[in-house]
Amino acid sequence: MSRHPKLERRTFVKGLGAVLGLPLLEAMIPGTGYAAGSISAPKRMAFVFVPNGVIVPDWEPKGEGWNWELSPTLESLGKVKEKVCVLKGLAQDNARAKGDGPGDHARSSAAFLTGAHPVKTGGVDIKVGQSVDQVAAEKIGTQTRLPSIELGTEGGRNAGQCDSGYSCAYSNNISWKTASTPMAKEINPKLVFERLFGSADDRDAAKGLAKRNEYRKSILDLVSDDASRLKQQLGQTDRRKIDEYFSSVREIEQRIERSREDDSKRTIPEMKLPNGVPKQLDEHITLMFDLMTLAFQTDTTRVATFMMANEGSNRSYPMIGINDGHHHLSHHQNKQDWIDQLKKIDKYLVGHFAKFLEKLDGIREGNGTLLDQSMIVYGSAIADGNRHDHHDLPILLAGRGGGTINAGRQLSYPKDTPLNNLFLSLLDRMDSGIDQLGDSTGRLKGLDS
Repeated sequence: MSRHPKLERRTFVKGLGAVLGLPLLEAMIPGTGYAAGSISAPKRMAFVFVPNGVIVPDWEPKGEGWNWELSPTLESLGKVKEKVCVLKGLAQDNARAKGDGPGDHARSSAAFLTGAHPVKTGGVDIKVGQSVDQVAAEKIGTQTRLPSIELGTEGGRNAGQCDSGYSCAYSNNISWKTASTPMAKEINPKLVFERLFGSADDRDAAKGLAKRNEYRKSILDLVSDDASRLKQQLGQTDRRKIDEYFSSVREIEQRIERSREDDSKRTIPEMKLPNGVPKQLDEHITLMFDLMTLAFQTDTTRVATFMMANEGSNRSYPMIGINDGHHHLSHHQNKQDWIDQLKKIDKYLVGHFAKFLEKLDGIREGNGTLLDQSMIVYGSAIADGNRHDHHDLPILLAGRGGGTINAGRQLSYPKDTPLNNLFLSLLDRMDSGIDQLGDSTGRLKGLDS
């Protein structure tokens, strides 16, 4: 039996106007520690969205079951292959037109996590359905300080039309609290950080932020006294884990601050810019994934969504030599040079996702890693961007769901199997207690460990 005192799972270190959650420590575990097999770590759920479909032949791996090989697009997943499932045959039927004509991009993002068909409108009467992440947040959100977080890298309005008569709210959101209420995503890393780790006592967030900036202190400075007292109560393993965690928090703070300083030194045209959004897309995406990692590591929330770009995004990717817009290229009409550029974009986005998974897999928690305790879905509700297909979707499921998912396989399902069957199966693992989500027809078979 450890000589160190037992800590509650929801333990915080506090200081002037700041509160910081802690990762899972041995001192929070009943019994004799990790080797006892008595650890019960919480499960996390996240959904990462990519726009405009993929080049399917380069996405699909060869093989089946355990005997499969990473495809050219997915080769960056090599270090975490045994913790990833590739799911084939899934569809979002309600992303199809169903008599509503053009607008596949808006329907793709709107239906992605809802499995519902959006009402075609550019006005205020938007309606689609509650998304899987918000079903989970509604059921388990009271167990954490934040029910969920919604992240992105591109802003965008929720009013007006963005795709063939569909409201911009459909193209710019994948998370829906209710059928008519999108959950606005945050694209500013600094504001995400403040939401996760700002003062729990300061109700006026702006006032708390101003106080922080005035004294030029990091959140770690503010909680240092409480943290020092806590470390004196912990064993060597927990002290090392706290030091590693605090170092990662400090590093993210410094990177966000550097982004703000870089913005202040640039000659900025007369336009309103969000404070703290990194200039470089590489840094922006990495910061958002790192913030999601910290949110899960500290159990600040167990539910997250991340739009790597809005649906229909025409962003270019000059860092990999792509200067044409993504959406423009996705209508490639079988032009090989356009297809080759799209392959690069697909690999670039999967590469960032792979680094995120590696980071999760490098954080010990319970009898495994943070990735082992998670269920991370990556994909889209468009398969081939040129044809706007909504079947045979490019879907990855990473993590082992607390040991409930037999990962490291490629699984094939009958054509047009509802994607929401997967979501229903994941919700079961979050103890949601629901039997229907969107157009689900049952649980997705074959995932169980």
